Amino acid sequence: MQLKVKDLKDLLDINEKTLYDWIHEKNLPAYKINHQYHFNVTEIKEWVLKNNIPVSSRFLDMDSGPPLDLPLLIKKGGVFFDIAGDTPVEVIKNAVNIMPIPPEVSKDMVTLSLLEREEMMPTAIGKGIAIPHPRNPIIADIGNESVTLCLLKKPVDFKAADNEPVTAMFIILSANSKRHLKILARVSNLCKQKDLIEHIRSKHPADVIFAGIEAKEHFFNNTKQ
Repeated sequence: MQLKVKDLKDLLDINEKTLYDWIHEKNLPAYKINHQYHFNVTEIKEWVLKNNIPVSSRFLDMDSGPPLDLPLLIKKGGVFFDIAGDTPVEVIKNAVNIMPIPPEVSKDMVTLSLLEREEMMPTAIGKGIAIPHPRNPIIADIGNESVTLCLLKKPVDFKAADNEPVTAMFIILSANSKRHLKILARVSNLCKQKDLIEHIRSKHPADVIFAGIEAKEHFFNNTKQ
């Protein structure tokens, strides 16, 4: 879905000057066609989540498919330690080589999709965390969606806005854009939990990290009710 300036400023409840400031100063994704800006709604939602921009629930209403169970997705994807590499390209390639990949896609396809997205816009969200994901979903079956947590062997520069090198990656493989954005929002929320991030940064055992994720998700789900 494509949006124009008026559409987007109304959805984000901002004035036109702020919108243009975000384009030029905060890399808000925009395409200039015939002297007018156009916006891809999926890219805007990703940018909103990455930059912690407050928006209405209407804008991020992602109800699609079965209820999202983030701990289950992470259990499917796994937690892996000491991913080697000196660059984002190297650590992403090495991570894909060991993470579980659904039978309908190849590791080469996953790697290419992740690197294309990384080249378009760095996926580092700050505090040493990156969330690599394909620009377009490549999983056919919702049952094969996963989130893989990879702890890097050493910090790697992902061009994060806070200039902090990345020490951990959550790699998202989703079945459609609505599910993808919903998963991205939940992972982004996890990454705001200081005690959980400390477990991850300190490379605590996988069961400790996973228990922390389950506890945070349980609290989140109960808070929503």
